[in-house]
Amino acid sequence: MPNVRRISIIFLFTFLLSRINAQQISVPSFTLSEIKFEVQVVDVPDSVTSAELRFVGDAETFVIVGEVINGSIKTETSLPSSGNYKIVSDDLPNLNASIRIIPGWFSIIPPLLAILMALVFRQVLISLLAGIYVGAIFIFNYDPFAALLRVIDTFIVNTLVDHDRMVIILFTLLFGGVIGLITKNGGAAGISNVIVKLAKKSRSGMISSWLMGIAIFFDDYSNALIVGNMMRPITDKLKISREKLSYIVDSTSAPIASLFIISSWIGFEVGLIDAGLKSIGSTENAYGVFIQTIPYRFYPIAALLFVFITSYMRRDFGAMYKAEIRARTTGEVSAKGAVVDDLEKDGDAFYSGSKSRWYNGVVPILVIIFGTITGLAFTGIETLTANGVTEYGLQEIISGADSFSALLWASFFAVIVAVVMSVSQKVLTFDESMNAFMRGVKSMVFACVILTLAWSIGAVTSEMKTADYLISILSEALSPRLLPVIVFVICGAISFATGTSYGTMAIVIPIIIPLAHKMSEVAGMSSLDSELILYGVVSSVLAGSVWGDHCSPISDTTILSSMASKCNHVDHVRTQLPYAIVVGLICMVLGDIPTAFGLSPYISIVAIIAALIGLLFIVGKKVPDAEIS
Repeated sequence: MPNVRRISIIFLFTFLLSRINAQQISVPSFTLSEIKFEVQVVDVPDSVTSAELRFVGDAETFVIVGEVINGSIKTETSLPSSGNYKIVSDDLPNLNASIRIIPGWFSIIPPLLAILMALVFRQVLISLLAGIYVGAIFIFNYDPFAALLRVIDTFIVNTLVDHDRMVIILFTLLFGGVIGLITKNGGAAGISNVIVKLAKKSRSGMISSWLMGIAIFFDDYSNALIVGNMMRPITDKLKISREKLSYIVDSTSAPIASLFIISSWIGFEVGLIDAGLKSIGSTENAYGVFIQTIPYRFYPIAALLFVFITSYMRRDFGAMYKAEIRARTTGEVSAKGAVVDDLEKDGDAFYSGSKSRWYNGVVPILVIIFGTITGLAFTGIETLTANGVTEYGLQEIISGADSFSALLWASFFAVIVAVVMSVSQKVLTFDESMNAFMRGVKSMVFACVILTLAWSIGAVTSEMKTADYLISILSEALSPRLLPVIVFVICGAISFATGTSYGTMAIVIPIIIPLAHKMSEVAGMSSLDSELILYGVVSSVLAGSVWGDHCSPISDTTILSSMASKCNHVDHVRTQLPYAIVVGLICMVLGDIPTAFGLSPYISIVAIIAALIGLLFIVGKKVPDAEIS
């Protein structure tokens, strides 16, 4: 027994001595060929001034020399060939580590696969899951079973345990509940009824439809359903074609929801931006970046303005002009023989009484807007005060604010206000209010699932250094200033082919923010110019997604707009597509390109408006007005 104890003590002493003399090396478990990675060795003996580190592979060996500073080595290197490498050193005999190198082009397979599957199958959820799974296979040493488990217990779980992301999901669900309540209690219909009274002639009828589309800013689906159904009897009476009505509905629903500072899109967009900023180590406020990108979202802004311009000037061109002339001269609001797909509405979701009140919709939305502003001011000033800052402006307050908490508080209070208003006026019972709230929450579940998978594929691309690989092949051939317009076109194409804005944003934002950051860094841009490119690419993703979705015949909002307006779907796409393409091209030429070189976005917006007006004078033709008979 004493011998056993003596042997144990000797063994423990030897082990501890070896640990004291051992050098601790830090390298990634895997990385890409030709992409630099960091090697750090600590606890190097004082007698060693430099050390030769050998990366021993199955077929090749690569050597680097690291200088010892303050007992540690810190250097960067890259390996040209893929494979498994053991790291050893004659100068540091106790050094022992390994690293796995995979081909660089492997890193673009997960996002590329997600894009291609979305294009082919038009199933965003399956496409994102496939991208995450394939990435996990590469990350976890090509083990398909382990990768399948890691999709759930690593990537998706790690995504959901993040505090800010859970707040975003909760805000999105609560906001959906508010929409469900104000749709059911007649608030949204009340807003529409106020605007309908403005429609007297065809011009005022189109402008009233446009105003209603602006007023129902909080959700694109609600917008399309409410505006299309509420305005159709009025526009029919005013001899406005169904094609024009569905164009107005489609061109206000997604554009206004994507632009407004409070809408069902906000949680989704801010969540993606926040994840992208964290991936590049940025401490910028995601909501602040979201607000900064609004002036750069040229297509949604131009789409909204072009509806007003064509309505006010009463000028159209192409197939839309023919449809409008037909409606004005013959009273046929639809083309002869046009087959209309009727919309089956969920009657339980909409108000069915006779006393719709506009303030039932306005007050809860104002609670969210002013509640968010108050929350931003409160948390921003609190942060600045805690940091000892006594002099500050609006920008400093927003930068220091906890935007997620502000949005969460505001949406929670809005739910309470909407329920109290509905029950106290006896518009809805408490049970009906809860059912309306839950119906609205359910409408947001799909967006939350996509958002979760988008965060997960972002984690995969970050771990696989997708942005680093893309920068290595693009930095020499492409200027960062061209990124905004290129991203706009790519996102437009993806959204057009898939028919989904959300899916496009979910796939592209996790890649494009790190890519823009790295390309700006490699190009040696100033912090101001780098920020400009960041705003440009983020806004281009959001704007390009809306553009493609707006053009796409398979888009849910495009289909919903034609059905709510009772317009033949093919006729709607045929008349709207030329308008959307022309507006998109003008936005690229006068918006995305010049602002990336420093032009003020407000100057670009003025130039875009002037170009659209000039276009209508050149190619547009006057459409006669009509009065109610």
